[in-house]
Amino acid sequence: MLKFYYNPISVNARRVWVALLEKQIPFEPCLLNLDGDQFQASFTTINPLQRVPVIVDEGFRVVESLAILDYLEAKYPHPSLMPSQAQAIATVRMVEMVTLNELQPATMLLTRQLVDLDTNPQKLESSQKQVATVLQFYENLLGDKTYFAGEDFTLAEVVAGTLIPSLEMFGVNFDTYPRLSAWLQRLEARDSWQKTTPSMGAVLAAIPNIKAIIERRT
Repeated sequence: MLKFYYNPISVNARRVWVALLEKQIPFEPCLLNLDGDQFQASFTTINPLQRVPVIVDEGFRVVESLAILDYLEAKYPHPSLMPSQAQAIATVRMVEMVTLNELQPATMLLTRQLVDLDTNPQKLESSQKQVATVLQFYENLLGDKTYFAGEDFTLAEVVAGTLIPSLEMFGVNFDTYPRLSAWLQRLEARDSWQKTTPSMGAVLAAIPNIKAIIERRT
């Protein structure tokens, strides 16, 4: 059975978790608390980068969330989370890459502030503006469609939809983005979202570990 190494607070891990549930792929959950257990030899052997998510499927190891999502889509194509038409494929890829390259880095500085680490005011303001720019891009891209690529739930929702709700912790008001707000409500109604959404208590309890991880990386 496929093994899935994760932490429920990790956005990167959650997108893989959602995909596994949406595709109804049986898996063995392997919880890492990220309180130092990621540095133990047993896990470092699996991922020398010492972070989640990781999957091991029939002895084949995959690290990095987008690589894992691509692997799952190729090996377990039904139900599909990737459209077949050129424009829809491009839309999904745009959302994925903008989320990872633009939105997620901008949230890192906001996270530093949340866990009481020193932040540069100018860089903080720049990150807030970047978040607003990306959200408006998504708002316009979504338009009147049910999901980013049309009527079908895709990897665009898996990647962007598991990160965007966390922005509320940083004071983002989604009233400014009514289409995104309605889109988020549709996602929250899905079984995969309800099973993987961390409670606020769990998030607060994880703050010391998050702070320690950020300090090590910087």
